[in-house]
Amino acid sequence: MELDELVFHPWTIQGPRTVPTFVGGAGSYVVDANGRRYLDFSSQLAFTNLGHQHPRIVAAIKDQADRLCTLGPGYASDVRGEAARLIVEVAPEGLGRVLFTTGGTEAIEHAVRMARLHTGRPKVLAAYRSYHGSTATSIHLTGDPRRWANDTGTAGVVHFFGPFLYRSAFGASTPEEECERALAHLEQVILLEGAATIAALVLEPVSGSSGGVVPPAGYLRGVRELCSRHGIVFIADEVLVGFGRTGAWFAVEHDGVAPDLLVFAKGVNSGYLPLGGVLVGDAIYETFMQRPYPAGMTYSGHPLATASAVGAITAMRGEGTVASAARLGADTLGPGLAKIAENHPCVGDVRGIGGWWTLELVRDRQSREPLVPVGATGQANAPMAAFSKSCLDRGLLQMVLSNRVHVAPPLNVSDADAATGLAILDEALAEVDTFLHS
Repeated sequence: MELDELVFHPWTIQGPRTVPTFVGGAGSYVVDANGRRYLDFSSQLAFTNLGHQHPRIVAAIKDQADRLCTLGPGYASDVRGEAARLIVEVAPEGLGRVLFTTGGTEAIEHAVRMARLHTGRPKVLAAYRSYHGSTATSIHLTGDPRRWANDTGTAGVVHFFGPFLYRSAFGASTPEEECERALAHLEQVILLEGAATIAALVLEPVSGSSGGVVPPAGYLRGVRELCSRHGIVFIADEVLVGFGRTGAWFAVEHDGVAPDLLVFAKGVNSGYLPLGGVLVGDAIYETFMQRPYPAGMTYSGHPLATASAVGAITAMRGEGTVASAARLGADTLGPGLAKIAENHPCVGDVRGIGGWWTLELVRDRQSREPLVPVGATGQANAPMAAFSKSCLDRGLLQMVLSNRVHVAPPLNVSDADAATGLAILDEALAEVDTFLHS
């Protein structure tokens, strides 16, 4: 029996799998047990923002391990405090404290709990095209089909349509129309649900694995205004897009807004150790100056994890990673993917920003019918399976979800490696085109 067969795997049918076993890596590459190198064009699950085995992060972890490997959250820790300082320094204005968690889904749980305690209200709003995690509250907040199998309808969540011009729910034909109509729709949801019953609105400022949708200019400002007017806590879920992925430290910066709570994970330390957190706004912090926050975690602010964040953020500042991500999108990924799309009728839409891009694959560009249906398996998923195999055979790791290909290389990927990845995507999409005639 292979060792991998002893592992119970998330998000998949259990049983033997045909996947590489990886044993090493460096920069934008990982190495399998046979010594073959693969270009990581997914940053795993879009979290190795600084690539694999970055020396400054590895050194920070080793140094902390030599000093103090672990410490309970009730004590003060120098490295925990330093990580919080660095995070607050790059955060939007008014977010002055950090609650550390072990990941993004846990951070969402705590952000919602804080909002409900702060407001005394029960409901939470979330968009349909969203993914917020797989624990009880976060999976109910999730709007995409990954929610369905676990949705008991008991979490007090109300979903709404966010802006998405390619598949507009509002019949819009321009970004400006989409923005205006999406905000009008959101306001109606708030009024019909009763603003006095709504504790929070949870939103990915740029959606992650549920679509990679970049909202039109002004939408986040409109959401901020609606939340402020109705006393609703605005929670920005930046688990995937925070810490440089969109070409800004945080995606809310693209529309010049600050949320009341900001949830992060992944890029804060390039995923080298489990770490997430909630940036807490001043008003909510004051609530818990009057009474204790009724929750905690054994590993909150774990020294090794927070040391890796110190190493990562220091490296990002010193190497200009955020500016590099902006250039990567504007100069390489955006133009390169647009050119690829011209050559492949299976590509219905190209969208993205910085180091986070999406190709939406369709059966027909006119009808925009998705290439595979939601939840497709077996023969129904043959086109996407063929694409994934083609990429893997050519030494490329990519991220495929439903009919979408998400492109998310390390933010410090070299121009040569980026070109290699785009060329492999081009070749693999040619195989997908053959399914359009079957």
